[in-house]
Amino acid sequence: MAGGSAEAGIAVQPADIREVVVVGLGTMGAGIAEILARSGRSVVVVEANGNALARGLATLHASLDKAVARGRLTHADKARIIARIRAADSLAGGAAAADLVIEAVAESAELKRAVFAELDLACRPGTILATNTSSLSVTALAAGTRHPDRVAGLHFFNPAPVMKLVEVVSTVLTAPGTTETLAGLVRALGKTPVQVGDRAGFVVNPLLLAYLNHAVRLLDAGYATGGDIDKAATSGVGLPMGPLALLDLIGLDTSLSILEALKAEFGGSRFTPAPLLRRLAEAGLTGRKAGRGFYEYQHQSVHAARADDPVDHLASQPPSLVLLIEDGPADLTSAITAAGIGVVRPPAAEADLILVAASPARSVLDAALACPSPADAVGIHLVGPHGARPALAELVITHLTKASAVAAAVALAAKLGLDSVTTRDRPGFLTAAMTYPHLNDAAAMVQDGYASAADIDTAMMLGCGYPRGPLEMLDDIGPAVVAGVLSAMHASCGDPAFVPAPLLVEHAAAGTRFR
Repeated sequence: MAGGSAEAGIAVQPADIREVVVVGLGTMGAGIAEILARSGRSVVVVEANGNALARGLATLHASLDKAVARGRLTHADKARIIARIRAADSLAGGAAAADLVIEAVAESAELKRAVFAELDLACRPGTILATNTSSLSVTALAAGTRHPDRVAGLHFFNPAPVMKLVEVVSTVLTAPGTTETLAGLVRALGKTPVQVGDRAGFVVNPLLLAYLNHAVRLLDAGYATGGDIDKAATSGVGLPMGPLALLDLIGLDTSLSILEALKAEFGGSRFTPAPLLRRLAEAGLTGRKAGRGFYEYQHQSVHAARADDPVDHLASQPPSLVLLIEDGPADLTSAITAAGIGVVRPPAAEADLILVAASPARSVLDAALACPSPADAVGIHLVGPHGARPALAELVITHLTKASAVAAAVALAAKLGLDSVTTRDRPGFLTAAMTYPHLNDAAAMVQDGYASAADIDTAMMLGCGYPRGPLEMLDDIGPAVVAGVLSAMHASCGDPAFVPAPLLVEHAAAGTRFR
C-alpha cells in the first residue's frame, strides 16, 4: 500500500485506499458497499451464501434506484457505481489486492473470528482490516491477527447510505496511523467520524440502551403509562421519538442482546435488562417487525403490556377555582388567570383543585399533607426543550390523590394549551427520572476517557437524531440541578446508578460547563 507504514507512524492517505473488500452482504454490508462505490473506489463484495448475495445486491440496486427516482443520481451515475462493484463468493476473489477490508457479517464473535483468521492469510501485511461490529470486542479480533496494529472498528449506522455517523474504534494495539487513515476515509465518504476506544457498544449503544432500558423499568414500576413515557421524551425533552416506540423500531430482541453484551462488560443496573423487556422479547413480541411490542401495530393502539393509566379516563371540565401552592420555581398564577380560572393561595381552603407547583427534587406529598384535603392535591411541573416555552405539564399524583382531582388537572393543562402526562410522586417525576441518569452516563463517559464531550454529543445527534447532545442538554439544565435530582433519586431507592458522576459533581460545584 502506498503512503508508508503505520508502524513508522506515517498515516496512509484516504486517497490511497482504492480497492476495498466488504465481507458480508446483509443490509449493512450492502449499504457500506454502496457508499464506497459512490466515492469512486473499486469494491469487491464477498458473500458465500448465494441467496444472501442476491438479496444484498437487490438491496443495493433498490437503494440506488430510489436515489435516481429522487433526482439525486442520474441513470448514468447509477451505472458507473454498479460497474465499480464486483461480487465474489470467497475471500480469494479479491482480498489479496485490497487496501482495506471491512467485515460486516452477522454479530457473532465466533463467525467474526473465523473471518479475520481467513483475512490474516488472504491479505497482504499492509491491508487495513476493519470490523463493523456494534458490540463485540475489536481488541479480541485484532489480537488474533498477525498485524493487530492494522485492525480497528469502523461502525456504520443503519441505513449506512443515509446516516452520517461512523464510530472509528481503536484498540490498545491499533497504530495511530491506522485510526487517522480510517477517520480521513470516513470524511472523504461524506460522513462524520467519532473516534472512540474499544469498550462494549462504543459511545452510542451504551448511552442509548441504558436510557431505553430505564424507560422500560419506569413503565414496569407503574411510574406512568407507555404513552406518557414516550410523550415526556418528545414533548418534554424534544427527542424525535419516545423510548418505547424506539425500542419497537430497533427490535426488542436486538435491544435485549445488546444489553446482555453491555451487562457482561460493565455490570450494574443500567444494563441489566428490565424484566418486562425480557418477557416481551421471549414472547416473540419484538416490536414493529412482529407487529406487536410495546405498541400494537396492526391497529396502531397501545399494547396491553403498558402500565394501567393512573387517570381512569374521567371526563372533566377545567376547575373554576384553584388553590395554588408554589413549592417549586414555576409561577403559574398569570397563566391560570389568563385562562379565566380563579387562583387563591393558602390559607384559603375552598377550591375545586389544589395544585402544587413542584420541584423534581422534592416530594409533592409533603405539601399535600399540609393541605385541607390532601386527596384533592396534584403536583404540577412544567417542562420543555431548552429555549422553548414549556410544552408539557407533568401532573404528579401521590397515593392519596383521587382520580377526579387528576382528571381536573388534566383538563386544566389542556385549557392552558399544554400536553400533560401523569406520574407518580417520586424524585425526578417522569422527565427528569428518565433523562437525568442518561445525562449522568454521558458525563461518566467523558470522565472515563471514552470520548470527548463534543464527540459524544456529535455521536448522539448524528446516530440517534437528538436535536442537542446529552452534554449540551446537561449544560443547559445546569450540572447542579441534575446532580441534585440524581442525589434525591439515589436517596429514595439506593441504586448506585443514580449517584452523580464525580466529574458532574465537580462541574456542579465549580459552576462550569462540559461544552
